[in-house]
Parts: sequence; structure tokens; C-alpha cells
Amino acid sequence: MDEKLSWKNYLFVASMLFGMFFGAGNIIFPVHLGQAAGSNVWPAIGGFILTGVGIPILAVAAIGMSGGNGLQDLASRVNKKYAMFFTCMLYLTIGPFFAIPRCATVPFSMGIAPMLGNVSPETALFGFSLLFFAIVMFFSLRPSGIVTWVGKILTPIFLIFLGSLLLVAFANPMADSIAGIVPSPEYQSGAFAKGVLEGYNTMDAMAGLAFGIIVVHSLKNLGLRSNEAIASSTVKAGILSGIIMSAIYLMIIIMGTMSMGVFPMAENGGVALSDISGYYFGAAGIFVLAGIATFACLKTAVGLVTSCSETFCQMLPAGPGYRTWACIFGAVSFLISNVGLTAIIIYAIPVLMFLYPLTITLTLLGLMGKWFNQSRYVYASVTFFTAVAAIFDLVNALPKELGGAALITSMIEFANVYLPFFSQGFGWLIPAMAGLVIGLGLARFNGDI
Repeated sequence: MDEKLSWKNYLFVASMLFGMFFGAGNIIFPVHLGQAAGSNVWPAIGGFILTGVGIPILAVAAIGMSGGNGLQDLASRVNKKYAMFFTCMLYLTIGPFFAIPRCATVPFSMGIAPMLGNVSPETALFGFSLLFFAIVMFFSLRPSGIVTWVGKILTPIFLIFLGSLLLVAFANPMADSIAGIVPSPEYQSGAFAKGVLEGYNTMDAMAGLAFGIIVVHSLKNLGLRSNEAIASSTVKAGILSGIIMSAIYLMIIIMGTMSMGVFPMAENGGVALSDISGYYFGAAGIFVLAGIATFACLKTAVGLVTSCSETFCQMLPAGPGYRTWACIFGAVSFLISNVGLTAIIIYAIPVLMFLYPLTITLTLLGLMGKWFNQSRYVYASVTFFTAVAAIFDLVNALPKELGGAALITSMIEFANVYLPFFSQGFGWLIPAMAGLVIGLGLARFNGDI
């Protein structure tokens, strides 16, 4: 029997996937990139879309094409202990330790904090995050309806708010041309590489490995059964979602660049969005911004709680059930969100610099596995060399107050001398390639290929 979905269902699945990916952080970082890149915005856009769209969609495709039950199955091709370690690290990072709490603090900082007046920010954040996570739990405790909740309800509402801002911004641009806007110092050269690193901040490549299993389950709920049909439909939905994401990123980044015709460089993307929204909508701009941020993060948080809970159920079959895990992750995220956005971002960056290279290499290996017969030698060799190099990237991204430690200083000095591209944030690239060559040699020597 030829299994396939209607284009309407493809659109709903793609909308769900886009909705889970596209949180408020996916607006903050690109609008700030647009301001900073100035006339060098086009190569910066290319780099950002590579890691903010391309790698995440490939990650979703890798899960769909693996024929397994998610990230742990894919990572187990390295070995089972690594699979447990990497899966836990990734899901806790994009889950309750960093990304889910950020989903509450970003809309609070952008849309609620400016309206507080004399109200204590700590008290207001507590109340907002409590309500936010109550809504998240309402949707997350009903995972079978995630296509409806995220794809058909929350995402369209978010797009209405965001679309209104983009429509007005492009109908009445703040600058006649972006060619005369001077790039900030870090974008004077190497704008493409800088855009690549900015794409890390979205966490979407890691989220792609996490969301892949949700897409697979959603496709099964829509009637697909064979691995071939699921893999094919995952790729199609991913491509459609990627097109939507790329188009919106492009408009947000250019909007940020054009805003430099009126405003100076903002401290961060949240401030830039507040300036832009206020310019076009006046006093009502804060409500537009609050709607964009809240619905953007709400739908992403639902996707993250759902994927984290389903994964921990699979990893620990003798442990708590789905609803218990969902409640645990919701409660932990609520507590950490009250630490504040600044602290969350500061401590997330070093972890991202370690996990992102491992995410990229695992995704590419999963997609190319048939060419080396899924040999464990290749998976293990690439992962080992990448992990060793990524440790130096982690150390280099630690908070500056730790920069005086002797071990940290010596590690950074060593990496600057011996790891090509380390200063650009890609010290893992050459070691990963070396691991691939060694792994292929070992696989051939042992008869795997």
C-alpha cells in the first residue's frame, strides 16, 4: 500500500515543527545580528541560516531516516554509554536547565518587565512564570494533540503578531538602503563565520535531534506505518518547515538592519525589538511585542517538555511515566526561570560550545551512514576527536571571571597555537575530519566496509 499524506497534513506537521523551533530567542538573535552586520548582512544571513535552519532540519531528517526511536538510538551507534550521556546532556540543555526556562524569561523581559512600574521584578517574574508554565503543562500533558496545539493553534496566533510587525516594517522601512549602514567591528570581516556562531544560540540543531521523534510519532498518528514512508515524510515536512523558517529569518534580520537608519545599536535583540515595535505602533507596541514573545516561547516550551518527557520514558522504562516526567521538567524549569535571563544565557553558552559540534557531527554521520555501512569505528572515531576539541571551545566560553585560572589560561593558549580556526569558534573542525579519516581506515581494516 502506498502510504502518503495530503499536502494539508504536510503543512500542519511543518507548522508544528516550525512552531516548536521558533521561540522568542529565534527573533532576538537574528534582529540583533541584522543590526550588527550592517552592510555585511548577506554573508551573515548565510551563516546564520546554515546553523539556524540547515543543520536543524538535517537533524530532524537524520532521526526520521534512522528507523530508530529517537536520539538515543542514533547516538548508540557510537556506543551505549555515550548514547546515554549525550542524550541526557542534550535534553537537559534544551530542556529544564536552559532552553525551557529561557522560554519564560524572554517574553517576561521583552513584554512584561517594561510595563511593571513600581512592581518588584522578582515578584512579577514569579507570577508570570507560574502562569506560563501552568499553560505549558496544560498542553504538554496531552501529547497526542501536539499537532493541533502547536501546529494549528499557537503557531498561527504567533504568526499573526509577528506578521503584523514585519508587514508594517517593510511597508515603511526605516532606511532607504542597507548598503550605507556600517557594520559593527566584529562584522567588519568574517561575517559568515560570525553568523554561523550566532546560529548556535538558537539551540535549534540540538532541538532538531530532540524534535525528530515527535515528528515521527505525529506521522504515525496521521496513519503512516512503514519506515520508508515515515522517513520520506519527515524529510518533506522538514524541508517545508525550513523554507518557512528561512523566509521569516530573512525578514527579521533585514528589519534589524534597516532599524539602524533610525536607532543606534541596541544592547541586545530584545531592546532592538522594543525600539522597532514602539516606533511603528507607539504605546501599543509593547502589547504587540508581548504577544510575539509569549506565543513564540509558549509553543516552543510545549514541544520541549513533550520531547524531553517522551525521551526519558524511553531511556528509563522502569522509571516514572510520561505525565510524571512532564511535571518534573515543568517544575524544574519554573524554578530555574526565576534565576533570570542573564544568568541562564551566561551559563548556557559554554555548554552549547561543547554540545553543538557533537550534534553537528552526529547528524552528518547519521545522514551519511549508508556510505560507510554505519560502522561503529567511524562513529566512535569522529565523536572522540570532536569531543576532545570541543572541550577547549567550552573552556574558552566560560564566564570571564574564571579566565584567570591557570589551567583555563594554559588550555586556551594551547588551543590557539595547535587548533586551526579555534579563535573563530571552530577548533573542532579539523579534529573531526581527522577522526573521519582514521575511522574510515579502521572500518576498512576490520572489514566493516
